Amino acid sequence: MRLLRQLLPFASLLLILIALSMLVPDKFLTADNFLNIFRRSSVNAIIAVGMTAIIISGGIDLSVGSMMALAGMVGAWTINHFGGTPQAMWLGTFAGMAIGTLAGFLNGALINGLKLPPFILTLGTMSAFRGIAYVMNDGQPYNVPGYKFLGNGQIGGVPISIIIAGAIVLIAILILNRTTLGRYTYAIGANRTATLYSGVNVTRNLVLIYTLAGLLVGIASMIATSRTVSAQPTAGIGLELDIIAAVVIGGASLNGGRGTVLGTMIGTLLISFLRNGCTLVGISTNVQLIVIGVIIVVAVSVDQLARGRSR
Repeated sequence: MRLLRQLLPFASLLLILIALSMLVPDKFLTADNFLNIFRRSSVNAIIAVGMTAIIISGGIDLSVGSMMALAGMVGAWTINHFGGTPQAMWLGTFAGMAIGTLAGFLNGALINGLKLPPFILTLGTMSAFRGIAYVMNDGQPYNVPGYKFLGNGQIGGVPISIIIAGAIVLIAILILNRTTLGRYTYAIGANRTATLYSGVNVTRNLVLIYTLAGLLVGIASMIATSRTVSAQPTAGIGLELDIIAAVVIGGASLNGGRGTVLGTMIGTLLISFLRNGCTLVGISTNVQLIVIGVIIVVAVSVDQLARGRSR
């Protein structure tokens, strides 16, 4: 069962690739289409890295979509406020990253300070962050026409967003597998009480995990803003579904203690290829939501079955 759980995401991704290659080969099997998929996946991949660490630690964050909208709005406002110059764009980028970091820290601090379940707390901040994003410009977007580099720039023919996502994935793999923070993340998710009694500062580590996840949302938000050269208060609505789905499909347990960044990347690509394929064959976005929902149920069911047999 453990082997099945590990191979299922990769096998599912491979099956989708084969099916789409047979159904719409002239549209699907093109370099432009694959590059577009990877470029679009980069934002979700960056956010999913942070969500992976949160879920491994036994938590969850429902506010990532709203956090993304808020960080993007603050970043774009900063760019416009300082005249849209290259210096202003750098300042706006760091402002968006800072807001994401602050929002993540707020989630972690409130979860641990108020002793509230992460689901309930981040449900509340999801609404609060979205509300602030709407209030900032009376529900209207901020346009930043010159802000294109992060979302549309390239280095050696490779989009900047893909390079950033790849670097973050590699760093995250090293952190989770080679550092004390990574070991503590798994330990807290597996048995928080035992980890606490072993002398680990659980609160500090959890706050750090949520803060770093917020930073990644801030980075992703500025890439998304750059891609569309505008910040939308409606950005990221429903994004948490895709992010959590990617992590769970990739083999992470919602009970904590298990998960990998590599598995999450497979889950992210699976959803991206699935959405791309549905669009190419003319399936509506509403049906796509149904399909993704079914995949989540199957992934969680496999996880629970595996846990039951391991006991």
